[in-house]
Amino acid sequence: MRQGGPVEPSGPPFAPPVKRSVTIAGHQTAISLEPIFWDALRQAAVDENVPINALIARIDVARLAANPAPNLASAIRCWLFDHMLPRQ
Repeated sequence: MRQGGPVEPSGPPFAPPVKRSVTIAGHQTAISLEPIFWDALRQAAVDENVPINALIARIDVARLAANPAPNLASAIRCWLFDHMLPRQ
């Protein structure tokens, strides 16, 4: 369910990673993702009707339950890919 319009792309799909600081469970952490993934993450937060930090925190909880737990940037990319797949 989309809230508002689509997020505008912030650059070409083959751009180097961009490091951003986010707060998860009261702690600052830096995440490096390519701009296309930041765009997809912003859109997913709009779709889920939550702030981007809350969505990242949700992904972080799921990632920590995995064995072995992937790094956060990898978990975000995998979550986004799974989120974008059509459901049958």
